[in-house]
Amino acid sequence: MAKAQVIEEEIMEEAEVSKKTSTMDKVLDASSNPPSIDDVVEGKVIGIEKSAVYIDIPPFGTGIIFGREYINARDIIKKINVGDSVAGKVVSISNKDGYIEISLKEARQALIWSEAEDAIRDKKIFELPVQEANKGGLILSWQGISGFLPASQLKTEHYPRVSDGDKDRILEELKKLVGQKISVAIIGASPKEGKLIFSEKNPEQKNKDYIIGKYQLNDEVMGEVTGMVDFGVFVKLEEGLEGLVHISEIDWALVENPKLLFHIGEKIKVKIIEIKDGKISLSIKALKENPWKDAEKKYKKDDVVEGVVIKFNKHGALASIEEGIAGLVHISEFGSDEKLHDALELGKNYKFKITMFDAKEQKMTLSFVDPNKKAE
Repeated sequence: MAKAQVIEEEIMEEAEVSKKTSTMDKVLDASSNPPSIDDVVEGKVIGIEKSAVYIDIPPFGTGIIFGREYINARDIIKKINVGDSVAGKVVSISNKDGYIEISLKEARQALIWSEAEDAIRDKKIFELPVQEANKGGLILSWQGISGFLPASQLKTEHYPRVSDGDKDRILEELKKLVGQKISVAIIGASPKEGKLIFSEKNPEQKNKDYIIGKYQLNDEVMGEVTGMVDFGVFVKLEEGLEGLVHISEIDWALVENPKLLFHIGEKIKVKIIEIKDGKISLSIKALKENPWKDAEKKYKKDDVVEGVVIKFNKHGALASIEEGIAGLVHISEFGSDEKLHDALELGKNYKFKITMFDAKEQKMTLSFVDPNKKAE
């Protein structure tokens, strides 16, 4: 009777253990699924050998870094010790020895791309050095990943201002930024292609279309000079919107060098003369009285006038007869460029005969009245 009681108790204990084991299995099954290929797993380093690293990945077993993955991650492996926690990307569920093969290098890349996506979402700003320049923009590196900053995504002060769009000149301007640190945000990430896209423009910047929509043709507004180039002056109307005053729109008189007329930060009044394709064209001379209106009453064809030579070009000499009113003395009248320069000197006054005058088109041609020749 006693023996039967003992057997019964043993059976009950075994049943209880079995019940507990079954319950634990269910908990484990419910709480964690076995890792799949490309999953990132984490565990402690339990062994480092000459050509392999072993990582405990509970409750799934032991991970191993060996072969090509060991070679690819050797720089990282040099810095880890037994007991360190590391993350690895699963590349094989179970090899012939029962280990889960993982890659440290790929795990690091996966984590970096995840950080890049977070940075895009959070609009984080990074200070990064410019490594290279090409005709389309700049090359920068973040977390060991090379990225591209298109020229169109540069801030105003760094944008290559080249009048004729010459790609070689654009490249020369962009090269000036190599080695400099600039503030950028990641706006695009492509893990498959291994590429990042950067922008120097403020990610919080208002929508440009909305900003432009606040302005109309012929509006007269105050702006701030942000740059002078050989073909004009850049003027900021407000944050996120800049327009160009072309050299021909600075004054009715001839302007040779805008850099001599303005300085950065100067406040000037401008008139909007065109809004097209997301760009605003501005004018300063449009705010002034057009001198050709009065000139129409004062001058006519065949009048002899006095003018000062203000410029030479391939067509001849430009002579101003009053502020904002100038006409061309054609080179054909002299026969050669050398004879033109012999007869006329820059900055000196001469008498000219008006051979064509069109105030509406703002055009005038002149003929040199040579004092050494007797009038016919």
